Amino acid sequence: MTGQDKKEMIYLDRNENNYGPAPKCYDVLKNIDFRRLSWYTRIYEKNAKGELSLRIAHDYNLPEKQVVIGYGGEDLLKSIVHCYLRKDEILFVPAYSWWYYKSIADEMEGITVEYPLYAGDESYYYDIDGFIKLYREKKPKIVFVSSPNNPTGNTLTPEELYTILEELKDTIVVLDEAYAMFKTTDNTYVTEIVNRYPKTVVIRTFSKYYALAGVRIGFALIGNGLDYFEWYSSKYLGYDRINELIALAAMDSMPYYEKITEQMNKDKDMFFNEFKKLPGFKPYRSDGNFMLVDMQKDKMEELNKYLKERGLVVKFMKEKVLNSQMRISIGTQDENRKLINAIKEYAANELK
Repeated sequence: MTGQDKKEMIYLDRNENNYGPAPKCYDVLKNIDFRRLSWYTRIYEKNAKGELSLRIAHDYNLPEKQVVIGYGGEDLLKSIVHCYLRKDEILFVPAYSWWYYKSIADEMEGITVEYPLYAGDESYYYDIDGFIKLYREKKPKIVFVSSPNNPTGNTLTPEELYTILEELKDTIVVLDEAYAMFKTTDNTYVTEIVNRYPKTVVIRTFSKYYALAGVRIGFALIGNGLDYFEWYSSKYLGYDRINELIALAAMDSMPYYEKITEQMNKDKDMFFNEFKKLPGFKPYRSDGNFMLVDMQKDKMEELNKYLKERGLVVKFMKEKVLNSQMRISIGTQDENRKLINAIKEYAANELK
């Protein structure tokens, strides 16, 4: 393939936000004070850890000491496990979840136990009764709860969430909300959870909703029973000063993000309705910026090749419990239309 013939690939496989960050984020880079590259922050003179942690604390109505900034959500997940899990202790994770969860306990010689989810007619669901039964039996040291869950896309209802948190009052609970703002931008429940349950951590990221995956900023909101984690994760010399400004610009641009999220939600409905018409596919509704679709396992490799030849990349699941599905990141309207048209063409020719 020559340079002229080479396709510009459309990547819809890693849950990135292809609309890109808000214009104010680019303005930060255009107008940067380059002394920020040379000088450490002096935010400590205000008895604070960082400009961004101060803003997050303000927006979530929490003391700044209960905000921990990390190198994306993955850094914070790993740090929590490294901080608290010891050899042969149990980390609880959802059965159908991000493969990364399952790898962290191994680093500390801990044990990973998966608790149940199940597939309904249109969505996946947490098995709350099964979860509680298994929790009482296994007595895990740390519990990861993902809502919305990747790759299944399902979210806990408020009733389900509080049922779990009440049961797990004496356990470290990590609520991974990387995709939560695609569902709601109301943060009041997060503050309530952190204040009510002192051993709970809520993790969010700028990678997904704010379209800043390349900037690598995540943050944790921690209950006041986890002071050791705040100390364990604190950065004496502060954070990346440029990236802090970019993140702050994103937080000041909510109308932009609300608009593109509205478009993504319309396209999720479009995908769901189109897949429902196609033989050999079963879509599941999602509260994230992605969706999971069941398909014929023996057609996955063929469809993958077909799409890549047309410049389209989605994720084909090859895990122990999810191995006959594709997960589609919701791209721009044009990208989404190109993808569904290609899949419809494939289905018309190959799935007769």
